[in-house]
Amino acid sequence: MQLNRQTFQARLSEGKAAYAAGDPADACPYNMYGNADDQFGYRYWTRGWSMARSEAEAEKAAGASAGH
Repeated sequence: MQLNRQTFQARLSEGKAAYAAGDPADACPYNMYGNADDQFGYRYWTRGWSMARSEAEAEKAAGASAGH
């Protein structure tokens, strides 16, 4: 695997999709202690998952504040 921008975007998207599917943060299919490919996948999969969670929480907070 090449560690490039396309792969980075793919891992972010996988993480976001996992959050949308309701998967927990520890469901990452990559090993943070594995080889370089796994570490790369882990880093950006978890970043995508976290980004999706943050976006969902921001939307929820905006909706709650708009209702007041």
